Amino acid sequence: MSSPGPIAPALLAWFRQNARALPFRQDPTPYHIWVSEIMLQQTRVAAALEHYRRFMAALPDIPALAACPDEELFKLWEGLGYYSRARNLKKAATLICSEYGGRLPASYEELQKLPGIGEYTAGAIASIAFGLPAPAVDGNVLRVFARLYNDSGNIADPATKRLFTRRVTEQQPKDAPGPFNEALMELGALVCLPGGAPLCGDCPLAGQCLAKAAGTQLELPVKTPPKPRRVQPVTVLVVRRENRCLLQQRPDTGLLAGLWQPFLFEEALDESEALARLKALGLAVNGAEAPRPLKAAKHIFSHVEWRMAGWEVTAAGDAPAGCVWATAEEAAGRYALPGAFKAYRPLLTGGR
Repeated sequence: MSSPGPIAPALLAWFRQNARALPFRQDPTPYHIWVSEIMLQQTRVAAALEHYRRFMAALPDIPALAACPDEELFKLWEGLGYYSRARNLKKAATLICSEYGGRLPASYEELQKLPGIGEYTAGAIASIAFGLPAPAVDGNVLRVFARLYNDSGNIADPATKRLFTRRVTEQQPKDAPGPFNEALMELGALVCLPGGAPLCGDCPLAGQCLAKAAGTQLELPVKTPPKPRRVQPVTVLVVRRENRCLLQQRPDTGLLAGLWQPFLFEEALDESEALARLKALGLAVNGAEAPRPLKAAKHIFSHVEWRMAGWEVTAAGDAPAGCVWATAEEAAGRYALPGAFKAYRPLLTGGR
């Protein structure tokens, strides 16, 4: 297969002129790069920035992260989703404090031994924070290289990813591995866009891009279509008692593990069935006040789509096991409510 030739000179010159002024770039310590890379997995930069600033203000270093109570950590992460990322951050921070003196190891191989750090994240930390020659190949980079080399290999295939990683390593200048990796990511984020719409007129590598020369850039990259998501009906009950709402903690494992939610059943129930379930749990629903239907909502996880509906009801009684009666202030400031329930959050937090 043909080669586009060396890309680093043009790419780095473009990056120096067009790099976004992001806070973790302005102070690229290993800790800052690590947290930012974990936050940016599955999350847009614009959505992550405010969380990043708040996170760093509360947890300025690795020992602070390791010592952070889970409830506080999840509250700081609230709205970013994929909470297993936060759990792995704390697990890794604890291990770093016990095994590495509270500092991230300056080794591509050692970094990959930490919870939540795979090849890409290890490469980003090693190259950007420590200046080590290591590839950092994410979806942006795979897309850029599929077009750059006009390669129709399936980027979901491990063999294709290994080939592209080798090409990235060959192209990477030994004296600027971090800026090169960042420049590739930035090119994929700003110019070599997904969805069949690359901005070839703005690309510093347009003259070297084999897909552009062949007119195939809209067909690349090739990847396996995702499997259809399972649709899960969910019955949500916003249960009130005086000035409090019932919050339910999810199990310690599985989807949204350990987080808080309005009371719900992961099945479709009609009104009488839902009220009977509450009664069976020891909650006396106020018969003088008719349940008020909630607006329907949905939330898409990676493998399942929740379709939610339900009722707002008034009840009395002790909170069932795994639940608490929370004020609006507590729901807003203490308990981590995942973004899956944003349609119902104002009812729980009083609009906070």
